[in-house]
Amino acid sequence: MDPLTQGAVGAALPQATRNQFHVGIAGALGFVAGMAADVDVFIRSKSDPLMFLEYHRQFTHSLIFVPIGGLLCALALHWVMGQRWKLTFAQSVLFCALGYATHPLLDTATSYGTMLFWPFSDARFSWSIISIVDPLFTVPILTLVIVAGLRRKPVLARIALVWAGVYLTVGTLQHRAAHEMGEGIAASRGHAPIRLEVKPSFGNILVWKTIYETSDRFFVDAVRVGVAPRVFPGVSVPTLDQVRDLPWLDPNSQQARDVERFRWFSDGFVAKDPDHPNRVIDVRYSMIPNIVSALWSIELDPDALPQSHARYRTHREQARESLGALWQMVSGD
Repeated sequence: MDPLTQGAVGAALPQATRNQFHVGIAGALGFVAGMAADVDVFIRSKSDPLMFLEYHRQFTHSLIFVPIGGLLCALALHWVMGQRWKLTFAQSVLFCALGYATHPLLDTATSYGTMLFWPFSDARFSWSIISIVDPLFTVPILTLVIVAGLRRKPVLARIALVWAGVYLTVGTLQHRAAHEMGEGIAASRGHAPIRLEVKPSFGNILVWKTIYETSDRFFVDAVRVGVAPRVFPGVSVPTLDQVRDLPWLDPNSQQARDVERFRWFSDGFVAKDPDHPNRVIDVRYSMIPNIVSALWSIELDPDALPQSHARYRTHREQARESLGALWQMVSGD
């Protein structure tokens, strides 16, 4: 999730376990440690644009790394923060480890995918029950942990954790309902999907993106679940066929290997960009959930040298207009 949410939930857990005297510093240490796992975004290479895709939410997000991450955070923070509040080093480690532990689990609740069991498995786990950014989830938690620290009331942090649990439970129920609606969409078209996934749209758990795969196409739609359920019919695109879609691409080239790396990262939900023939897109993500307008892609160059990498691209040029269209779906207009 976004750093602010990670920090807020990371603060709530150590705060909830503390007495009144330590609730402020426990929250401060947990807040920083709760964000710390995302330092992996700095693992990048100028020569290999896709390297960061392999390392983001990898070892720093593994459950086995939690005590190590907590210790590293304590080493960085104890003499700056903990010691001033007369904490022992062991207490600083505990508060940091509790904050750090919330990060991989919270990320797994989103749809991006987290390697919880690295190095034993490269599988990316995603429950897809909450958006990466969701103000209705974050704002109450952040408010409660701030007030808990200022007024030294750990009970407020406990309420924040209860709110987090309730919201994620509702997200789970919404996910299940969206999946059932997605199955209904496929059945209405006479399709028996190879697989079907649903993901919350940006900033809410009311409108969901449904994606299902047949033998040769991805079908993308949106559904509004809960109050006033509704289907927003979408579009379809052919699944990526490298021989058909990129006939010029040398299968032994670095660009071909990058396509396979991107395919792995995208869990196989890859297609040729309908508007840019040399781009391969991740069809799972778009600001408007019932269209194919990828938030990121890789761009290939037919004239590139065999050892040249594909280029990674992000596409958020029309975010403001897209948010307006999304809000109409959420509000039911």
